[in-house]
Amino acid sequence: MAEQMLSQQQADGIDTSCDPSHGVIEEFTDVKHESEFSLETNFMEEESGDCNADKRDGSSSQAFSEDPFKQHMDKELDEKDVEKMSTLPKTSSQSQWPRLGQVTFSSTLEKAKTSKADKEVDVKQLYLHKPLESTWPKVNKQFLSSVNKPSDAFFTPLQRELFCIMNTYRDLFYPERNALTNGEEIRHAYCLHALNHVLKANSQVLSNNAKKRNQKPGTDNDDHRDQGLTRPKVLMIVPFRECALRIVHLFISLLEVNDKRKIDVSNKKRFKGEFGSDPEEKPPNLKRPEDYEAVFAGNIDDHFRIGVAILQKSMRLYAPFYSSDIIIASPLGMRTVIGAEGEKKRDFDFLSSIEILIIDQADIYLMQNWEHVLHLMKHMNLLPLDSHGVDFSRVRMLNLNNWCRYYRQTLLFSALQDPQVNSVFNKHCFNYMGQVAVRNVPLSGSISHVVVQLPHVFRRLEAESLTSVIDTRFQFFIDKVLPEYRDAIMSHTLIYIPSYFDYVRLRNYFKKEELNFTHICEYTKKAGVCRARRFFLKGEKQFLLFTERFHFYKRYTIKGIRNLIFYELPTYSHFYSEICNMMKATDNGVDATWTCTVLYSKYDAQKLAAVVGIERAAQMLQSKKNVHLFVTGESG
Repeated sequence: MAEQMLSQQQADGIDTSCDPSHGVIEEFTDVKHESEFSLETNFMEEESGDCNADKRDGSSSQAFSEDPFKQHMDKELDEKDVEKMSTLPKTSSQSQWPRLGQVTFSSTLEKAKTSKADKEVDVKQLYLHKPLESTWPKVNKQFLSSVNKPSDAFFTPLQRELFCIMNTYRDLFYPERNALTNGEEIRHAYCLHALNHVLKANSQVLSNNAKKRNQKPGTDNDDHRDQGLTRPKVLMIVPFRECALRIVHLFISLLEVNDKRKIDVSNKKRFKGEFGSDPEEKPPNLKRPEDYEAVFAGNIDDHFRIGVAILQKSMRLYAPFYSSDIIIASPLGMRTVIGAEGEKKRDFDFLSSIEILIIDQADIYLMQNWEHVLHLMKHMNLLPLDSHGVDFSRVRMLNLNNWCRYYRQTLLFSALQDPQVNSVFNKHCFNYMGQVAVRNVPLSGSISHVVVQLPHVFRRLEAESLTSVIDTRFQFFIDKVLPEYRDAIMSHTLIYIPSYFDYVRLRNYFKKEELNFTHICEYTKKAGVCRARRFFLKGEKQFLLFTERFHFYKRYTIKGIRNLIFYELPTYSHFYSEICNMMKATDNGVDATWTCTVLYSKYDAQKLAAVVGIERAAQMLQSKKNVHLFVTGESG
């Protein structure tokens, strides 16, 4: 056993923790608590866990089959179902929900049924595992207003509708997460769901351990198939260490019934040191928008991963991955452990039996490195290369058949609709229960928040395909747009560029053409940024090339802008009005000559609608004219 544990720890050398100050990964797994948290060797404690589990356990018992967890995990698909899901298109239908708005249900296996939002929630019907029914109201109280009806003592209207969908085990895409307004209440809802799932799964294993222990030798029972090929069941992808800290604190609060019954959390001090933040490290009082402060709160290191094991009344942080129930990680933290083809040290077996995948704040990964998210999706739910000491007589048939991906629920939260985020939801989610996506259209765009008097000229470029649009935009810019700005009279021109690759291409072109320009991107050192801002303000440099990521991470006000070019529409629509409104930062009384030019193509429909509103966007995409003018700030 000791030998097995040793080799297990070597195999688990991957569960590393990063030291943010050095950027070096230091190997660490919790060795001490292995047997305490082992699912194989523990049994259900009498007074804990789900006291109704045994009563409801007769497979004929009606009550037990209504638990959504049991219904979902016990459903037996056959080859025909799997073939249908791999080949047939999904059917979809729409429904209007009071809080979520326009909701699209889609499914391959059966005609997509829309379900109605529950007006009220009977908490008994949610099948919350002990102790969640008693701890959740206390933990969630901060979001509930005093006007809530007694029947709604559990959820906010948004949480109620989201949780009702989560609890049916369908995939969910919610693209209206906002760090300022609803981010935390959403985090609470998915943490409740994830923890409920893990507690049910583990109590099923522990209760079957007890039954096996009591059965006569030689009696073989196939009823005890209750686990995956590897132990991790929930993977939570979040952008920063602060998010992992909040999730773990939430789990602890949800497991602690009262102050007298604290749960035992191993390695808590170390966790606080590595995932907490030092208030003194906060930069001096720079005035930043509220949404910036909300996104970049606490420890914003983006390279981490941590295994969490939960057993009855205790929690183990830094559990080796193969002894964890939940893994919390950033995309980069996952990328460095999954590795790439040809690398010696790589591991992704621990992703083989993930039953719930939660990707929160997906829009931020567009600002980090979206490739890491795609790389992770390609390695989800593959058959493990090694057996990792599993007892095959306990593994569910769905896992042995390599059908885990058809049972995996994916919950995707984002601040915006984006083709790349949509694509993950449409191409990498195969849940037999189907998908639910919230699809509301922006009625008014962010252009309505521009307060400066400014003519906005939108110029449509025609591209044959999504792949050709990058080159088409570049040619269009240097042939049609740049010549109008090369005259010295058009000084103080800021060019806003969302893609780093486009930025590099333009920078190289400007150098080759010997244009009078300066540039700022997310990699520019502080001194370089100050220099560029000064040159630009004084007009010593005519052009400033400026990347979206720099704006996302720094949110500086750039002074001296008189002419603006959006090389492409911003990823975040509110950046459009933010950048335009920077013009008022320099009051030199010549605002009559300010200009703004925006390039767009038919592939930018979502971004365009977010800036100008859905109706105008539709006209601008269908119109014979390819130049459209809007003027803001006239009444001022």
